[in-house]
Amino acid sequence: MAVVDVLNQTGEKVAQAELADSCFNVDVKPSVLHAVVKMQLANRRAGTASVKNRSDIQGSTRKLFRQKGTGRARRGDAKSPLLRGGGVVFGPHPKSWAIKVPKKVRRLALKMALSSKLQNDALFVLNGLTLDEIKTKAFAAILANLKLDNALFVTADKDANIELSSRNIPGVKVLRTEGLNVYDILKYRQLVLLEPSIEQIEGRLS
Repeated sequence: MAVVDVLNQTGEKVAQAELADSCFNVDVKPSVLHAVVKMQLANRRAGTASVKNRSDIQGSTRKLFRQKGTGRARRGDAKSPLLRGGGVVFGPHPKSWAIKVPKKVRRLALKMALSSKLQNDALFVLNGLTLDEIKTKAFAAILANLKLDNALFVTADKDANIELSSRNIPGVKVLRTEGLNVYDILKYRQLVLLEPSIEQIEGRLS
């Protein structure tokens, strides 16, 4: 098992914690991480873009002018795609962009993402994080104490004070363990786990 230092919110070492090798010490394969991140980003797409085709435009079907003799290009009705206000040719229609990846692969990718942070010395463990009130300045002071500038915080339970105090700070995100995902872990340079969340993560991935 890997052993990491446990810090308090002032940045002082107060204990040590053990991390299960099955979750935090897995061989990292970029191809697996890429597949899962691609799936996450694709599944976020709404797929609601839509245009009106020639048949969807409301208007007259009268031929604008006669076929020959005017010296102009031949014209059909005003709904032609060549005219302003006409239908769109080959435009987008609602569709699902969702990609399916097996559950085992998704779980493995999450383990790899966690392992990559530990291997790069970018994983930190806090014994707790408490704020008496919703105060962005107070949360920024904690970041300064821990020397973090681009971090993902993972909490075990909902804490409105922490979540609301952090949301206005660029480069910082607070997630609960049930929302932990590969994309967010890789997006932020540092990963900060609150000690109670480690047990939940290991239970989820075991």
